[in-house]
Amino acid sequence: MKALCWHGAGDVRVDTVPDPQILDPRDAIIEVSSTAICGSDLHLLDGVIPTMEKGDILGHEFMGRVVELGSAVTSLKVGDRVVVPFTIACGECFFCKKGFTSCCERSNPNAATAAKLMGHSPSGLFGYSHMLGGFSGGQAEYVRVPFADVGPFKVPDHLTDEQVLFLSDIFPTGYMGAENAEIEEGDTVAVWGCGPVAQFAIKSAWMFGAGRVIAIDEVPERLALAASDGKTETIDFSKESNGVYEILQEKTAGRGPDRCIDAVGTEAAGHGSFDAFLDKVKMTLKLGTDRPHVVRETFLSCRCCGTISMPGVYGGFLDKIPFGAFVNKGLTLKSGQTHVHRYLPILLEKIEKGEIDPSFVITHRGSLDDAPDLYKTFRDKKDGCIKCVMTP
Repeated sequence: MKALCWHGAGDVRVDTVPDPQILDPRDAIIEVSSTAICGSDLHLLDGVIPTMEKGDILGHEFMGRVVELGSAVTSLKVGDRVVVPFTIACGECFFCKKGFTSCCERSNPNAATAAKLMGHSPSGLFGYSHMLGGFSGGQAEYVRVPFADVGPFKVPDHLTDEQVLFLSDIFPTGYMGAENAEIEEGDTVAVWGCGPVAQFAIKSAWMFGAGRVIAIDEVPERLALAASDGKTETIDFSKESNGVYEILQEKTAGRGPDRCIDAVGTEAAGHGSFDAFLDKVKMTLKLGTDRPHVVRETFLSCRCCGTISMPGVYGGFLDKIPFGAFVNKGLTLKSGQTHVHRYLPILLEKIEKGEIDPSFVITHRGSLDDAPDLYKTFRDKKDGCIKCVMTP
């Protein structure tokens, strides 16, 4: 089959690789009908996430139809149309039973490697390094799905792929990001980033009753999409003489936003700021693992006793974090990979009721053969690119 494979930083290629096989009675083989490039995939392209190996198949946002089932999978049948959560969950461990499926204790066969970096391992992920399981991803014609009696979520045929594909990751991630912000009716919510996850965090913040939403980015197309609802305010930090902190203080009468959402993660731009410049230098020289400019801004900007939600991905150790501000302001921080399984039925219902059409973020479409070029277009923010979807 064809699959998009990682060959090193900046080097992804469409290769011909062996078809996946059933390896466990709880497995399924899915024929992929649609797959997408996630902002998190760019961290792999840029070589930020460790334990990648040449030939690894990328992709954790995908859906398709069941073509083969292991003997223990009775909840699905061949031909079922499914969306697959990017987090892999067994459904039986301590965390799965509590609904914290992204922390599944059984789905990462390389948990010991992850624990060396993080203390404990989260769940296995599709197409996202050997530290997180070494599972082949879904930017391919076919993919093996472990724990298929728990993960794949059946979707109705009357909805298009583009309406339901993002249930695999970015819609639940943005929604959980807003939920973790603990938004109360009328709150002012600041969202760092206007990429795909941030767009869903913005939509979800309004769903949770926000009074104001302020979106922060520098890419004109992303800012325009955020503001297209006619109510979301935007800040283009590249065009402001004042910093984001000062602007937010002005917009909130000196108090700061009630809730802050970091939907940027490890590769924040922060153009013009000295700390962001130092972060880039340290990453280039392998003296640091992340660029936490946005973390610093959220800690300083959020009002006292406010909440910071962090759906953005971070990979290692952050430095120069104003932790004194965090403690003395009485802030709450909530983060984590998304418990996708928990949100799938809730968000599918919103799609079916017409409350949201997730396809609004798609700007670029192509085949799997287009993937290497689409990765670079997405990374470099060329041609107004916000979200890429591919049909193998």
